[in-house]
Formats: sequence, C-alpha cells, structure tokens
Amino acid sequence: MFVTYKLSDKSFIKLQKKGLSEAALNDLAELKSRVFPSPEIFLNRVRKLPQAEEILKKEDDLLKIAKGFLRLDFVIPNRTIREWVEALIFAVVVATVVRTYMFAPFQIPSGSMLPTIQIGDHIFASMYSYGSPVPFTDIKLFQKPVFRGDIIIFPYPRDPSIDYIKRAVGLQGETLEIRNDQVLINGEPLDEPYAYFEPNEQKSRQAQGLSSASPVSSFGPVAIPEGKIFAMGDNRYNSADSRYWGFVDMNTISGKGQIIYWSHDPGQSLISGYKLGRVFDFLK
Repeated sequence: MFVTYKLSDKSFIKLQKKGLSEAALNDLAELKSRVFPSPEIFLNRVRKLPQAEEILKKEDDLLKIAKGFLRLDFVIPNRTIREWVEALIFAVVVATVVRTYMFAPFQIPSGSMLPTIQIGDHIFASMYSYGSPVPFTDIKLFQKPVFRGDIIIFPYPRDPSIDYIKRAVGLQGETLEIRNDQVLINGEPLDEPYAYFEPNEQKSRQAQGLSSASPVSSFGPVAIPEGKIFAMGDNRYNSADSRYWGFVDMNTISGKGQIIYWSHDPGQSLISGYKLGRVFDFLK
C-alpha cells in the first residue's frame, strides 16, 4: 500500500495534545503540507530543525500522526488536477457503496418479464431487501426471506456473469406443479395476476395440443429443496427460467426489482421510442 508522511492542521492539534511546546510546533510548521515518501526521509528533515531534540522524543507519535495512505498530493503535485481526481475517486467510492448496499441499476434486454417489465426498461433494484452482503464473501448479514411474487435479481445459474431477473413463484419446502399453464402449489391453484400468456400463441399451442406435452405449460410436480427458489418469468411462453435450468439458490439473490426509472425502446432511434409514461412506475 502506498504510504506517505505529511503534517496537516489536524496533525498540529494532535501533537499539541501530546505535549509538544509552541517552539517545537512552530518549527514543524515549516514542514506543513509537504509530503515525504518514507519515514526515514521525513525524520531526516525533522532532525534539521532547531527543536529536533524535543520533537524526536515524540518520534513514535509524530510518525503515527503524519502517516497516510494513498495520498494523491505526492503523485499529483498540481492542486487543481489533484482535486478533480479526488472528487472522481470519492464519486466512484460512493457509487460503489450505493450500488452494493442500497440501489443498483439494471437494463432489461429481453421480454421474459412482459408486460410487467418491458424491453428497454431501466430499473432500480434494492440491494438490501434480502440482507447486507459482506464484501468479497458469500455471507449476508441480517438475512431476510424471499416472498412469493418478489421480482428477484440473481446470477444466471449456467453463467454467473449474467444477471437474471425473474419472479419468485415457488418457495423452499413446497411442491410445485404446472398443469395446462396453471401453477399449483402443494396441489392448490396459485393466483397469478402478473402471469401473461400471449393470446395468439396460447390458441396455437392449444390447437396443437402442446399444453399437455411441453414444460412451458405442464411441469412437475417437483419438491423445492431448502434454500432454493423456483423462479419464472411473467411472460410464460417466452421465458428461460426454472422450468429449464432448475432452482435458484437463495444465497445468490442479490436484489429485488423496485421501480422503473427510465424506458426507451432499443429498436427505436434516440429521437423516438421513449416511454415516459412508465418512468417511476413501481414494480408489482
């Protein structure tokens, strides 16, 4: 880690509390705001001061107070450029914290959640809904349960580098079955006002008798293991979900879809295709 040594206004207040005399502090003022790349160089400069003997009696305190990490003033001497870089770093840190622990933006590239979420919708997901992640681990503090109907964000089980968004339909410990497009939980029909069956495709499938032969419309029954979720897209005839690739591990669920903050049809130009009526719609 990049370590430097520098005395600031706060440093002098701390050194005064440590018992340094006014004369010693006045001597050290000559070094104020100067950045030294190592403790040896810093102390060698201190030894040239008239009150060096008194100051070096507090050598350990002096080094501890002056020590700093990743100081840009040593790397970027120009103050204006340094302030811009510091502001940029601060913005990146804040954005990272907000995205990890509060809200993260996602863009929807497919129609698997139609009509709830449309292609080109930009949504915010709350990243605290199911617990607070511990950085660089799979641990979550203050874990909270996933409820049926939640719109969840999780890594695609077959390629974790891709974020998926689906709806939690079946919960751990339940038995799920699909008969002719109807989801049954423990043998009881599930009321799903959000489920969408494209009318023309539904008629075509029924005419071809596919509803009784395809996992899209007929599936299971399956017992959902502990710690797992059965997830499905609202657009039931056009969604790659748990019917095809299995359960979602609850520990991998990172967030809950909450609100649409922007919407633009990617098939349209930058001049047209905006769906301003969808902006600030809460997801249900």
